[in-house]
Parts: sequence; structure tokens; C-alpha cells
Amino acid sequence: MAVTDFSQQAFEHADGAHDDASRMSLRERLVPPMPGSVLWGWLGPLIVTVFGAFLRFYHLATPKAVVFDETYYAKDAFATIKYGAERQFVENADKLMISGSTDIFKTCEQVSDCAAYVVHPPLGKWMIGIGESLFGLNPFGWRFAAAVIGSLSILILARVARRMTRSTLLGCLAGLLLSLDALHFVLSRSALLDIFLMFWVLAGFACLVVDRDRTRQALVEWRESAASLDAGPRLGWRPWRLAAGLCLGAGLATKWTAIFFIAAFAIMSLVWDAGARRATGLRRPYRETFRLELPLAAVWMGLVPLVTYVVSFGGWFFTDKGWDRHWDQATSQGPVFFIVDSMRSWVGYQLQMLGSHTNLSTPHNYQSEPWSWPLLLRPVAFFYETPTSCGAASCSQAILGTGTPVIWYGALAALIGMIAWYVATRDWRAGAVLLAYAAGWLPWFYYAIVDNRTMFLYYAIPLLPFMILAIVLACGLILGPADAPQRRRLAGAVGVGVFALLALANFAWLYPVIAAEVIPYPDWLARMLFGGAKGWI
Repeated sequence: MAVTDFSQQAFEHADGAHDDASRMSLRERLVPPMPGSVLWGWLGPLIVTVFGAFLRFYHLATPKAVVFDETYYAKDAFATIKYGAERQFVENADKLMISGSTDIFKTCEQVSDCAAYVVHPPLGKWMIGIGESLFGLNPFGWRFAAAVIGSLSILILARVARRMTRSTLLGCLAGLLLSLDALHFVLSRSALLDIFLMFWVLAGFACLVVDRDRTRQALVEWRESAASLDAGPRLGWRPWRLAAGLCLGAGLATKWTAIFFIAAFAIMSLVWDAGARRATGLRRPYRETFRLELPLAAVWMGLVPLVTYVVSFGGWFFTDKGWDRHWDQATSQGPVFFIVDSMRSWVGYQLQMLGSHTNLSTPHNYQSEPWSWPLLLRPVAFFYETPTSCGAASCSQAILGTGTPVIWYGALAALIGMIAWYVATRDWRAGAVLLAYAAGWLPWFYYAIVDNRTMFLYYAIPLLPFMILAIVLACGLILGPADAPQRRRLAGAVGVGVFALLALANFAWLYPVIAAEVIPYPDWLARMLFGGAKGWI
């Protein structure tokens, strides 16, 4: 599990020479070799993923209760699977679900009277509904998909970190840290939409990183046989960029905030193209990137996400049960009118959703401002009860939606380090991590300041993979290059190992209050790091 020589990838200069040594230098800069065994490149991340999956599936049905916003999404998911669109439910629906009943929806004389108005796209609810269709309308069933997706995100992060660092060890460290983050753990065991949003954003980013390597390989091969550097090649259909568009479109079809990542990643990918062309010695890299790559990039990163988003509303389009559907009107005058009227109703529905998001300012006990998220100042109490038996005078059973402090505070330091590293070296990895973090965090400042919008700490979950990538990149710098003095490498390895052990210990310490274990009240209170009405209580 070799650790990459980070100085090897820091710069990508143009190189005009054509001798063999220059060509080898260009290939090493644009497509650094992947050291170590291919087997361990998969086996290591898979072992870490199995560990994370065990944590997430262990007692997944605990607590046997409707936790926080599961009261909306578990029922909406079941309606989506059963009817194709969300439905209004009876007042005691939560109790009926816990008792094992599936008769939770209102009955109406007119189908449209029972349609439910919801403000998020349906894909995340379709995914939750798969678990309910497999295992029933029960806590395990509605949490199953979140646990699967949360576990898969560990594998994807480990693999993309390995690709970015050229180190299986650092890739496995990234997966381990994600598996040990408390907020990721809680959302992977809850039927909320945010874990699905995080997954699709991470998957889209991972596809673009693979695309980056593939296109650089193609440019190196072209350069090695090029007769002239006046014009470079068109880089083809770019299937990994198409895959990124599909993943990011799936993110948009889960929550609208994916749109900020789509815009940021599209620009990032084009800048990577221009940088690769410049590194091969092409004289007009930016002009050629816009001329040769922008048209298809606009399709893959613009049109494909939009089409994916629209397709996710298939249940709304092809049934008469969706909100504001006007099915009878749409079907009354032939197929052309059906399409036109359906799209007009659908656009009107999207505008209603937009209005709801921009006007959401109802105060909540656990709301927080985005500038406080990196410090974990105000987590969300997903669940809290006071059982009567735990061997103490008073007992607590809780699920606290907070991150693992060692990881989050370590990430804050690492992100500051990434700023300095990018300014000093223009390393693409630091730039990518910082851009992704900014795309997921800074837009919330606008909504907090201008709209006074109600928001919560767990909205930051799409940032978490990039926080961990920042930590892993910083760990690579701490470990140092492969040819560094042995004492330097040993000191770096000890430092990184201590950090990983601290993250493990911190997660284990928090585990009782994030996994709904029944513990004495003093033990619960001892884990509330910031007391008071505006802290962790």
C-alpha cells in the first residue's frame, strides 16, 4: 500500500520537447502510475466498506420508532412505490406504521383530493421505497436503502481517494474516516434524503476524476505521435463525463441543492481539460477546450442532469395521483395536448416548490446557521426517550445528528492547509476539494442572510467526503514523499496513525448517543459537548 510522492503531481507544465525522456516525463506528470497491487486496490477499500456496512446495519431497526423527518419520507416513499406519487396520510399514520399496519393513507372521492404537496423531487423517496417494498413498512424497511447507500459511499470515497493520491493506504484511510463519522452514520440509518444527495454528488465527482485520468491518457498518447502542436484532438464521447452527468442529475432529482455542485463540477472539468492541453504543449489550450469540448460537455453536464431530473417524476406524469396533476384535463384532447398540458402543470408545480424553499423560515429548536456547521455547535436531536430500565435512577435513549468532532475539527485544519497548498503549488487536488466544499457550503450563506431560511447541521453532509479528502491529502503531505528520510516518514506515519485512532476512539465514545443505546442519563449528559439551549442539548 504505497504512499504517493506528492511532489510528483504538484505541477503540470507544458513540455515542448519530443525526445523519449521528455515524453516519459510528460506521461508521469499527466498520468502518474498507480503503485501497488490491483488486488489490494480493491480488497483494501472493500474491507473498510464491510466494516462501515456492519456498523450501519447492526441493529438498524433500533429504535422501533419514526425518527425525526422519517415521519415525512418513510410515508412519502411508501406512497411513491404504491401509487406512483405522494399521498396524504391519516393523522395517526406513525403509530399505525409502528404497529405493522400499511393502511396509512386517506381515502377521497376524487383522486386529486388526496394528492400530497411535497417540496422535494421524488428520486430519494423512490430509493427509500425499494427497501419498504422488499422488507415492509417497518423501521428496517424504510432505513434499508439509506444503509446500503451509506455503505457504498464508503467504497466510492476510498477508491476516488486512492486514485487522487495514488495510494491504497490513503484511500483506505479515507473510507475508514467516512465510516467513523457520526453524522454519516446517523443519516445512513435514517430514512431522510440527505444521504442519497451526498452519495450522488460523490459518485458524480468520482466519475469526473476517472474521466480526468482517461482524457490525460488520451492526450499523452496523441502527443507521443503528434506531428504538430498547433491543434489538439477532440477527446471523444467521454463516457465517464456522461456518467457524472447522470449521477449529478440523480442528485438533483433528490434535492435541488445538487445544482450548485453541477455548476461547479462542470467548470472544474473544463478547467482540467484546458490544463491537460496546456501541459501537452498545445498553444491555445483554453480556446481549443471551448471549441472542441464545451458543446458535448454542455450536453453531458447540463442537458443530461435536466433530463434525469424530469424522468424522476415519471410517477407524477403517468398517473392521476400527483399534486396539481390535472389528469382529466391533460388526457381529454389527445397526445399532443397531453404532453403540453402535463409539462405546463409540472412547471407550475416546480414553481410552487421553489416558493416553498425560499419562504421556509419557520423557527425550529435545532436549526443552525451554515457558518456554525464546521464547529458542530448545534446538532439535531433525531430521537430522544427516557426508558425506565437501565440500572440507574434515570435513563436516556438518543440519536444525536452530529459529526465526529475529531474528524470535523481535523477537516477544518486540513481545509485551511489546502488553501495554503493550492496557493503555493496550484495542485489540482487541493483546488478540487476546495471548490467542492465551497459549492456545497457557501450558497447556504445567501439563504441564511437574505431569506432567513430554516436550516440544519445535517445539510452539510454533502461536504463530508470533501472534508475527508482534505484530511487525507494533508495526511499525504505529513507522511512526505517516498524518498524522504526514514525518521521523517516514521514521524509522519505516527502522526497519521494517532489521528486515525483518535477518530476511532471519538466515534466509539459517541456511539451510545448516535445508535439509540439505552444508557444512564449521566452518561448521556457527559457526551453533550456544548451544553445549554443553543448547544448539544
